[in-house]
Amino acid sequence: MDILKNKGTLLLLGNEAVVRGALESGVNVATTYPGTPASEIGDTFSKIAKKADIYFEYSVNEKVAAEVAIGASVSGLRSIVSMKHVGLNVASDALATIAYSGVRGALVIAVADDPSCYSSQNEQDSRYYALLMNLPMLEPSTSQEAKDMTKAAFKLSEKLELPVFLRLSTRVSHVRENVKLGKIMKNNRKGCFEKNPMRFVNVPAGARIGHKRLLSQMEKAKDISEKSNLNQIVKIGKKPKIGIITSGVSYTYTMEAVKKLGIDASILKLGIVHPLPEKMCEDFINSFKKIVVVEELEPYLEKQIKALGAKNVHGKTTNDFPRTFEYTPDIVFNSMAKILGKKTVKTSEKLNAPSRPPVLCPGCSHRATFYAAKIASKDKAIYSTDIGCYALGVQLPLATADLLMCMGGGVGAAGGISKATKQKVIAFIGDSTFFHAGIPALINAVYNNHKFVYTILDNRTTAMTGHQPHPGTGITGMGNIAPNIKIEDIVRGIGVKFIEILDPYNVKKTISAFRRALEYDGVSVLIARHPCTLLELRKGKKKPYQVNQSKCKECRICIDRFGCPALYVDNKIHINPLLCVGCGVCAQICPAKAIGVKK
Repeated sequence: MDILKNKGTLLLLGNEAVVRGALESGVNVATTYPGTPASEIGDTFSKIAKKADIYFEYSVNEKVAAEVAIGASVSGLRSIVSMKHVGLNVASDALATIAYSGVRGALVIAVADDPSCYSSQNEQDSRYYALLMNLPMLEPSTSQEAKDMTKAAFKLSEKLELPVFLRLSTRVSHVRENVKLGKIMKNNRKGCFEKNPMRFVNVPAGARIGHKRLLSQMEKAKDISEKSNLNQIVKIGKKPKIGIITSGVSYTYTMEAVKKLGIDASILKLGIVHPLPEKMCEDFINSFKKIVVVEELEPYLEKQIKALGAKNVHGKTTNDFPRTFEYTPDIVFNSMAKILGKKTVKTSEKLNAPSRPPVLCPGCSHRATFYAAKIASKDKAIYSTDIGCYALGVQLPLATADLLMCMGGGVGAAGGISKATKQKVIAFIGDSTFFHAGIPALINAVYNNHKFVYTILDNRTTAMTGHQPHPGTGITGMGNIAPNIKIEDIVRGIGVKFIEILDPYNVKKTISAFRRALEYDGVSVLIARHPCTLLELRKGKKKPYQVNQSKCKECRICIDRFGCPALYVDNKIHINPLLCVGCGVCAQICPAKAIGVKK
């Protein structure tokens, strides 16, 4: 795939289409912190940034990513920042205020929601951020629209001098579709920050002026929304008797349902979900006795449609559509069928395949760390964990996750638990998450004399989202050599007195380190450092291990306490040589010494 080609069509993910739309808009700067389902936006920029002559970076977190993009934008450059929905929580502080100041070059905020929590801790609806910050938001339904609406977002942002949201969802981000390409715009702008303190310095006097300015610009946005072809009415049949209002991926399900039901309907497809084209909506709802609102997650559109005076509205608040999880064509079809008094259909049968919950990879050093923590604490500790591969510690037999909230939240909460109880507390945080949100919590723990074990699981990458670099890897998102910021230097600089660096593959030493850390009177830091096994496999696979059946006592410690996926039971305990990476940890925990390198 050559996303930089100038004409024709390309089979693109929705996320890749966003990148193409930005390129066709003459983007100068792109920033992100990786997070599914938005990761491919940043990953694609990372691959093509040098060739496309744009600046790209993986920032340490979404707030910083937004601030870098804002800095470029107020300097006159066209910028885009991408993140997942919970990342918008992190970035919201900066974005809520720059809404008052506005921007000079365009600023597009691409945010991907995750209905059904496929890879997230919640399924919040980002449309409410557009309402809260009073900024425009566009919502595509397909990959083609993702590209086209990205271009529209850049134009709208530059016209209004406001940041503009582009709201995606998991299905739009990850759908593949042939996308018709436009011409890539070469933008040779040179950034220049022109001083204007009353606009860009948000002390109270400036902020009051900025708020009025924002309201004035959003009135212009309303006029644009009324006239925009991004909002359109699609008629199915000759005499529509029902009006349907929808947006995003729900539009594609709605079209399918209407055709299967064989009804005449008029569909108001909203590409601009904030500000709504109120007159267009009012004219539409007044044309029908029955209105159906089809939207995933919260009843965002439904409540606004009702506020415009719509009667007989069917949606989430009337329990005609589910309030939680993503929609499917069957869900939309059956919900509409019930509203219309038609027969429902049996939902598509799922293959009766055995369930396979996500687990840590064979050879993952986190498993060895978790095992050591449980042995050292006699499994009596409270495990406060964080966002990353290591959240999979919640699965049996490891069971090393008692609390999980957000990035950095596990170590902050560990301090609270340590003050509230006399229980031993072990916090887990990854290396990328440490840079993202773990440093303030560690400063707080030292400052307030919290007592817990702060465990940094350093696998030398941002693993779960696709092995993106971070400040500790010595390389940037554009592939340039960068300073390798050492975690231990930061920890020492904060004032931590107890710090040990260990290799989790050495189980005995890791257990001993946890025992010492648990007894320390204060915050103790363990850095469990071993490269991600997937990265090590790229260098070549080590010899796999095997079970010596004549020595095996079938105590099942390797199965019931450690649980590496390469281990399995088929009458006796075996190791799958295709999965085994040769880490040797299972051999260390076997009391019968029945596991060794396969000869």
